[in-house]
Amino acid sequence: MTELAQPLPTTNATLERERLLRLLALATFIIFFQGYMVAPIIPLLSTVLQAPEEATGLIVPAYLIPYGISTLIYGLIADRIGIQRVMFASLAAFSVLTMLTATAQSVEQLTLFRIVTGIGASGVVPLALALVGRLYPYEQRGRALGWLFGAMAGGMAFGSPLGAMLVPVIGWRGLFLTVGAAAIVLLLVLYPSRRFIAAAVQPMPSSLRDLATGYNQLLRSFRGARTYLYVLLNSIFHSGVFTWLGLYLERKHGLGRAAIGLALLGYGIPGFLLGPVIGRLADRWGRARLIPVGLLLSGAAAVALALNPPATLVPLVALVLSLGYDMTQPLFGGIVTALGGKRAGQAMGLNVFTLFVGFGLGSLGFGALLQFGFVPAFSIFASAELILGVLALALFRSELPARVPVTARMDR
Repeated sequence: MTELAQPLPTTNATLERERLLRLLALATFIIFFQGYMVAPIIPLLSTVLQAPEEATGLIVPAYLIPYGISTLIYGLIADRIGIQRVMFASLAAFSVLTMLTATAQSVEQLTLFRIVTGIGASGVVPLALALVGRLYPYEQRGRALGWLFGAMAGGMAFGSPLGAMLVPVIGWRGLFLTVGAAAIVLLLVLYPSRRFIAAAVQPMPSSLRDLATGYNQLLRSFRGARTYLYVLLNSIFHSGVFTWLGLYLERKHGLGRAAIGLALLGYGIPGFLLGPVIGRLADRWGRARLIPVGLLLSGAAAVALALNPPATLVPLVALVLSLGYDMTQPLFGGIVTALGGKRAGQAMGLNVFTLFVGFGLGSLGFGALLQFGFVPAFSIFASAELILGVLALALFRSELPARVPVTARMDR
């Protein structure tokens, strides 16, 4: 999508790069917080808006699927007018539309606002990932991507419990207003970095034929097709299981909204705290060793949920489920950044598209299986994830760190 311009002075560039990384991580956190704060309050929204829970639950994929599809469009626009312009415009749209969601008077209006917000917000995270892929060399990229994916996990972790716990205090409308206002403040803080982004990357307009050729090359290679397929299937699994955990805890254990929020707090904590650490381990040991473990951990957590554990153990299960996510999706993202060559942005845009479409399909698929009960739904999702974990032992065996020359080791 973009090419590096002339490097800036090392010291200033390094400091600004780290500052920008943390601000982008905060933007990612807020966007994912907003995306996942609605899951545990679906029963409340169903009651307030007088709509069935299944229909109200559609507000989750109504946000995620348009978000994923729109990432491809934003990448094309950013190629032509500049990544910083698109990123700031998208963050501004997210802020305004999130606050406007508070005006919804019916589940239909709420769903419409979620669709429009998903479209408006989808230019921030994928472009941030593409930007990080350009600013950091591959051997350092795991840590930087760990910050962003850790922020995603943190948004999931705190969005669900805080969303549930804040609603009794400020109401669901106040929740949307607060998040939108926080995004506006962040936009003002991030805005001065626009010159650094513009200096670091340059637009590289592409024709539709160039884009089609790029996508064809990404998906025709074994490494690309394998990685994108795992991004899709793994995101389907995690979104499906996590989106409906709040309803599971209400129906199976009779928990209230605050208790549901606390029970789900474990999801996202590992990534929020350990994301950069997991990224460093991937850079050092290789993704071949961590990815299968992450998939198997996720599958094991879903097996535990199918066994209907006591409510006291659900936070631990959620923590293991989250750790499985943190050992897979960020590492897939690291592989993707090496696939696109000069068009790393296109490769990452396709990754985010696949990720969010998977999130939406997972929520829909698990919801459809609920007609048979939670145990069959968890069992089916767990079986698929465990199979993916076993296959990953062979499919990702080549994802090892580059060998360090002997002379380089002697110099250390």
